[in-house]
Amino acid sequence: MYKFGKVLSTIFCWLMFRMKVCGQENVPKKGGFILACNHVSYLDPVVLGVACPRDIDYMARHDLFEKKFFGGMISSVNAFPVKRNSADLSAIKEVIKRIRSGKVVGLFPQGSRKAIDSLDKPEAGIGFLAAKVNAPVIPAFINGTQHCLPKGAKLVRPGKITVSFGKEIPIERGLPYSEVAEKIMAGIRQLSHAH
Repeated sequence: MYKFGKVLSTIFCWLMFRMKVCGQENVPKKGGFILACNHVSYLDPVVLGVACPRDIDYMARHDLFEKKFFGGMISSVNAFPVKRNSADLSAIKEVIKRIRSGKVVGLFPQGSRKAIDSLDKPEAGIGFLAAKVNAPVIPAFINGTQHCLPKGAKLVRPGKITVSFGKEIPIERGLPYSEVAEKIMAGIRQLSHAH
């Protein structure tokens, strides 16, 4: 299902958004890692999935899985549930398990959608996960989805979308989780300056 969905999404993204992808050479060809990206639109997981040469697993809000059809659909494209605004231990264990088994997990350090120019205040959770899993962290930056599907919009608009992947962010052992999270956010911020 993921492969089929990716083919359809790729055709859709290239036709609708004249998508440009930079830095794919920074994405490890094998092994598990965290892909940390800014989040400005509901389109972001789809666009990131198209741009990334590897399959991506995502955490998604647990209540989305309660809708039978939609829940089945997102499960079939490697999504798994997380309870928002709480320390969801089963979701944390799932992230660690997937990365250690060689998968790529896409995470949005700010949690929910934020304005494109608001690249601050990451949640400490990503710092905790990055420190615990001891795997590479690759930053990514998406620009344009905020115009193609803005907050509150019901229909997708044509436009131009750019996705950039940066070099691995070195994480020193023993740093406080909030500092690790800030370091990851700084890597995403650096990519935003190239736009």
